[in-house]
Amino acid sequence: MRLLELDELELVVEKLVAGGDGLARHAGVPIFLPRTAPGDRVRVRLTERHPDFGRGEVLELLEPGPGRREPPCPHFAECGGCDLQHLDEATQLRAKVLAAAETLARLGRVELPAPEVVTGAPWHYRLRTQLHTARAGSGWQVGYHARGSRRLVPIRECRVLEPRLEASALALAATLGTEAPGRIDLAVGEDGAIAAAPPAGELSGRELLRRVAGFELAYDARCFFQGHAGLLDELVERAVGAASGELAFDLYAGVGLFALPLARRYRRVVAVEGDRVAARFARRNARRAGLERVEIVASAVESWIVAGLPPDADRVLADPPRDGLAVEARRALVERPPRRLSYVSCHPAALARDLAALAPAFAVESLVFVDLFPQTGHLETIVQLTRRAGARPPGDS
Repeated sequence: MRLLELDELELVVEKLVAGGDGLARHAGVPIFLPRTAPGDRVRVRLTERHPDFGRGEVLELLEPGPGRREPPCPHFAECGGCDLQHLDEATQLRAKVLAAAETLARLGRVELPAPEVVTGAPWHYRLRTQLHTARAGSGWQVGYHARGSRRLVPIRECRVLEPRLEASALALAATLGTEAPGRIDLAVGEDGAIAAAPPAGELSGRELLRRVAGFELAYDARCFFQGHAGLLDELVERAVGAASGELAFDLYAGVGLFALPLARRYRRVVAVEGDRVAARFARRNARRAGLERVEIVASAVESWIVAGLPPDADRVLADPPRDGLAVEARRALVERPPRRLSYVSCHPAALARDLAALAPAFAVESLVFVDLFPQTGHLETIVQLTRRAGARPPGDS
């Protein structure tokens, strides 16, 4: 093995890959290096050695690449929450878009159009956070895990959080009693109300409200909800688009973020959500909006879709978790393809795998990258697909 007897190396970082790590090479073997920048010349220690790749940690920055900066957050060196604060925003975005596009093209093996890119505020944008706790003498510390470990990094600030959420996160330790959960999820509503899951200290599991795309959505800290305060309307507009018809399905529907706007364009919308709490909120949100034509199905997508997806739907919109579409969902969509499929993804590799599986039935119409996660290596991707002319459902003439 070419890396077996090596310990330290001097390398030059070529580019960032999906997720934010830098890529360098030794004798042609890829070496992945966290928190590096394109153009960095670094001395590294190898931490993993494999036949076809390695991983390392930077011991010394010998020469910085263009776009590198001093990280604004004092916790960046330890905290595992952000991984690109050492790059200016323009370099971050350029590197993330190139990495995501390369992943989609290489793994997806489908023809992709030129992407559009949507950006928002790079700081104080985040509506949700997940904190961890640890004993500190007679009190508590609250913060995030260190990168690659479960060691707690207590925080004095967190500049990516919406200001009212940041204030609540920083005050949380002082409100905890003799017992505290190991993990606390916090979320902020449009009026500044804070909810915690589980309820912790003075923070309750209250209901939050936020208006998106003209609809008032209720949720709490247990529910998944997209995290960038300034890009929610744009995300919904890009995902829903201008298409219309009779019947649409929203898979992995959450609290109804996409299902309710879809009801403006489709006579009937079926929203499928496996989390019972989120499904209850979705049902209430549809009722509050007076949308009787929105049906909420509280079921895991992989269970429902086997018999639930009809052979000739007008539209399916899917916003799956990080792992992408379930195998059953991919199979059903290929066997019974809707006229249009809209796919919202936070993980380029999972999306690429799914696009490759869906390629026999669908062609990619458009591609949009939305920078929902500034200061991190992640991008949200919206892909609009249309049914191929030869991929007709059973019985379709």
